[in-house]
Amino acid sequence: MAENGEKAPLINKKFDDSDEELTGCGATACCDPRKGVHRYFVLGLICFLSFGSYYCYDNPAALEENIKLDMKVSTQKYVLLYSLYSYPNVVLCFFGGFLLDRVFGVRVGTIIFSLFVLSGQIVFALGAYIHSFTVMEVGRFIFGLGGENLAVAQNTYSVNWFKGKELNMVFGLQLSFSRVGSTINMNVNNPIYKSFSNHIHSSESYKALGMTLFVGAGVCMFSLACGLALGFLDKRAARILKKEDSQTGEVIRLSDVKDFSLNLWLIFIICVAYYVAIFPFIALGLAFFQAKFDLRPAQAAAVNSVVFIISACASPFLGFMVDKVGKNIFWVILSVAVTLGCHCMMAFTFWNPFVAMSILGVSYSMLACALWPLVALVVPEHQLGTAYGFMQSIQNLGLAVISQVAGTIVDQKGYLILEVFFCAWLCIALIASVLLYLVDASRGTGLNLSTLERNKLAAQNRVTLISSEDEDLGKRDYNVSPITPRSAAQLRLRFLSRVGQQYFQLPETYRASALAYPHVLK
Repeated sequence: MAENGEKAPLINKKFDDSDEELTGCGATACCDPRKGVHRYFVLGLICFLSFGSYYCYDNPAALEENIKLDMKVSTQKYVLLYSLYSYPNVVLCFFGGFLLDRVFGVRVGTIIFSLFVLSGQIVFALGAYIHSFTVMEVGRFIFGLGGENLAVAQNTYSVNWFKGKELNMVFGLQLSFSRVGSTINMNVNNPIYKSFSNHIHSSESYKALGMTLFVGAGVCMFSLACGLALGFLDKRAARILKKEDSQTGEVIRLSDVKDFSLNLWLIFIICVAYYVAIFPFIALGLAFFQAKFDLRPAQAAAVNSVVFIISACASPFLGFMVDKVGKNIFWVILSVAVTLGCHCMMAFTFWNPFVAMSILGVSYSMLACALWPLVALVVPEHQLGTAYGFMQSIQNLGLAVISQVAGTIVDQKGYLILEVFFCAWLCIALIASVLLYLVDASRGTGLNLSTLERNKLAAQNRVTLISSEDEDLGKRDYNVSPITPRSAAQLRLRFLSRVGQQYFQLPETYRASALAYPHVLK
């Protein structure tokens, strides 16, 4: 009976089965968790839950020159503010789901991780205000303890409230809000800093920096308030609807690493080699655009934020295209090659950087849509947790180390050598992409098939499995074929939301949408 219950699509379940009668204000559409109006209010809280984290993550990039001048630090020391965020997540990305499932629970865990983000930003701002860069470094480390895991909690809430309904739209809105937070940070912090510095003596300009960063702490406090309200409403809805507490469903087995195929290791190499040429570049981009292209701070901030804006706007359409066309490895190779061209354009020409950054935003979004779904094809279902945990771990390690190396290069060699350094990493990513294509072609693993070819093979596979009269036939999920790589939306639903299939069931009519896809921009 339990098995049949699990197989029933949740979209057909009615919340009206609840036994609890609501009266007074609680019975209105705004307060009744069975009504759409209430769920959309909760959606607003979910979207703003990580808004503060994304706003503050790139505070250093928006204030790079101010930090280096006011705190009297080199670029090498400055980039430590990013490395110290990434280092704890080399380990924590394996255990975020476990902490939410087994230790804290999603409601308490959300508050704890929000408090880490808030306290980290407060310490970061305090360090600037008292002119102590060491305290600022401690603050960024504390901030990193909460940032990544807060995103896991956010995804868990989304699936708990919108599974079987508007889940793809919800993940798309989450992505857009995160990018809006990053974009606002890039464009408002310099004006805020100037406003504060007008009232402070030039010899104490670091206080203006601290006050600007305290504004970020205020944004984090707003996100914490959203987390508190969300926890209250979620607990109330669980009581009214008689639902079980949501869990991430994450399964991590480090012993699975030894079974990873060559295809998966090549995907790991592409991931690390590509993203170390994106995130550290954005962290150093403000000063680069000012130094080379003689842009004013406001103009440089606008150019530096173009990648975030395009990522939010173009990703749904690019993901839809990849889902319909297939040929994932082709899009990966194209994205890496175009990104390499953009870096070369900024390194060796004086063309308007807005053009290169706009193209970079499109290619970055394309790679995210094409690369991450490949992981689910090359590893079995039970190893997805380990594969993604390991991928995020080495990505954070790469970002931490390369950020420090990039800072050293800027101090000692300048921005031209830095761009050559990033181009070298993109060449590694391009070589790994071509090798992935060759290995896939030689082994016939189907990573670069078109969607039409995959559908035909999936249909043939279903017929073969049905005719075999396997006694386990009824327990298998044919909505996801072994030969068909999961789309961006399916991956986001199935793993990156950290909620396994055992916790929710997709309706038979479900079709993947590109609004929800595995995205790793912080």
